[in-house]
Amino acid sequence: MEIPREPRFQRPSQRAASLRHARRRRAERVAAEQAGVISRVQAYAEGVTRSEVRANVAAGRWQRFGSQSLVTYTGTLTDDSRDWAAVFEAGPRAFLDGASSLRAGGLKKYDVDRIRVSVPRGARVRGGKGLDIRQTRRWAAEDVVSGGGLPRSRNEVAAIRAALWARSNRQAALILTMAVQQGLTTAECLGVEMLRVKRDKRRSFIHTVLLDLLGGVRSLGELEFARELRRRGLPEPTRQVLRRGRNGKYYLDVIWDQWGLVVEIDGIHHSWAQNVVADALRQNDVTLQSATVLRLPLLGLRVAADEFFEQIELALIDAGWTPLGRPA
Repeated sequence: MEIPREPRFQRPSQRAASLRHARRRRAERVAAEQAGVISRVQAYAEGVTRSEVRANVAAGRWQRFGSQSLVTYTGTLTDDSRDWAAVFEAGPRAFLDGASSLRAGGLKKYDVDRIRVSVPRGARVRGGKGLDIRQTRRWAAEDVVSGGGLPRSRNEVAAIRAALWARSNRQAALILTMAVQQGLTTAECLGVEMLRVKRDKRRSFIHTVLLDLLGGVRSLGELEFARELRRRGLPEPTRQVLRRGRNGKYYLDVIWDQWGLVVEIDGIHHSWAQNVVADALRQNDVTLQSATVLRLPLLGLRVAADEFFEQIELALIDAGWTPLGRPA
C-alpha cells in the first residue's frame, strides 16, 4: 500500500503566489464565459485585488478596456469581446441594443460604427471610445434576451429600435429587410413590436415598410405607383396584363405596349429564393418579345422614388414617347 506523501512545506511567499494564481484562474474562468472579458466588479468578487489587476496588466497577461472592463488576453479584441466590454462599461442594467444587438444576434453584412448600449433613465452614463451609451425611455427588462449570455435586446426589439435610430429612411428600411431576410425575426414580430411605439418621427415610414414585409400591400404599391406617374406627367400604362410565354401564363404589373416598356413592382417576397427563378424566367420571356423590363422594389418606391422614376421616363423617351410641353 502506497503511503501518501506529506504536502511539501511552502514558504509564505510561495503560498501567497499560489493564492494569487488561484484567484487569477477563477477570474479567467468567469471571463471565458464572456468572450474573455470580466468586469472589475466580477474580478474583485473572485478575490482579485486592485494591485493584482495592475500586475496582470503590467505582465502582459491582461489588458484594460475603458474603466470597468478587463480582457484576459492580449492583442486586438474580437467583436464579441468588445460587446461584453461595452455592456460592462455602461453599468449593471445595461444591454446591447439596436443594430449592435442584431449583429451580436447573427446579422451579417451590416457594419456598425459604434456599439450602441441602452441604460434606463437616470442611470449614470459613462463614455468610451467606439461606444454609444444612451439613456432611453424605452428601456424595459423584458426586452432583454432571456437565458443568460450577453445582455442584449431581443431581435425584434433591436430591429425596430435600429430603424428608429437609423441615419436615414433608406438605412431604416435596409436593416428591417435584412433582419427578416436573414431569419433573425419575422415581419409579424416586428409589427407587434412596432405597436409599442406611440410617437416617433419615423413611425409612419416604418409602418409602411412593415406592410411591405408582410406582403399585404401589393395594391397599395400599385396605387402609389399610379399616383406618382400622374404627378410626374408620365403616360398612363395598362395594369395587370395577362400574357403567355414559353414558361406558361403570367401577369405583368405595368406595361406600355406602345413603347414596349414593362415595370415589375416587387414586394419583399420577390427576393426570396423560391421566387428568384420564376421571376427571372418571366422577365426573360418578356425580353424575348422585344420589351424592356424595369424592376421597381416597393422599398425603392419608399426611399428612392426619384431615381426609379427617372429611369422609367428615360426608357419611355428612348422608346419614342415625347413628354408634354417638349418638342417632338
